[in-house]
Amino acid sequence: MITVHHLNQSRSQRVLWALEELALPYQIVRYQREKNMMAPDALRKVHPLGKSPVLEDNGLILAESGAILEYLQETYDPESRLKPQEAQLKLNYRFWLHYAEGSLMPLLLMKLVFASLGKPPIPFGLRSLGKVLGQGVQKAYLNRQLETHARYLESWLTENPWFAGDRLSMADIQMSYPVMALLSRGEISDLPHLQAWQKKVDMRPAWQRAIQQGGPFEIPGGP
Repeated sequence: MITVHHLNQSRSQRVLWALEELALPYQIVRYQREKNMMAPDALRKVHPLGKSPVLEDNGLILAESGAILEYLQETYDPESRLKPQEAQLKLNYRFWLHYAEGSLMPLLLMKLVFASLGKPPIPFGLRSLGKVLGQGVQKAYLNRQLETHARYLESWLTENPWFAGDRLSMADIQMSYPVMALLSRGEISDLPHLQAWQKKVDMRPAWQRAIQQGGPFEIPGGP
């Protein structure tokens, strides 16, 4: 039996979605975020980094969303329903699998950190300075970078119904968390194709089952 160590409101929702798309049986070990939105120390007993998702299968313990999704596809998707086979589409697939965490998520996490510099747990006497610093970095760098990435994603989905081509793949599952985080901020307007992509995801029965299994899904205020 596959076991998913699932932290609420986290990237592990992607793993549940993949398992539902593949119609694989699995069990969930649940963890709740602390008040500071960090993962509980109990996850360190499963993997030294104390992060989620972690997947256990046949004696293997796997971390990192992209690595887990690739493992599931290679091991349990012999018909390649979630991976394209055409040469160019394979390249697209590989790019988006890495882009999600390598390019887009770092910017979103930086945005979160700098937007929080004027709030607890920053010491009260430093919050005004922190707020000014955070707003300055966002205005000078982060907002422009996120705008560039959002326009890139929008342009791509103008010509492609899914990230790797004409059908859902693990690339879409990997991209789901950062795309939803980007859209949830509501700071960048005129993204109809990106919003349409999210609506298609929301309507997939496997996504809906994953939400039922994993619990209500909203982008959290912490990593």
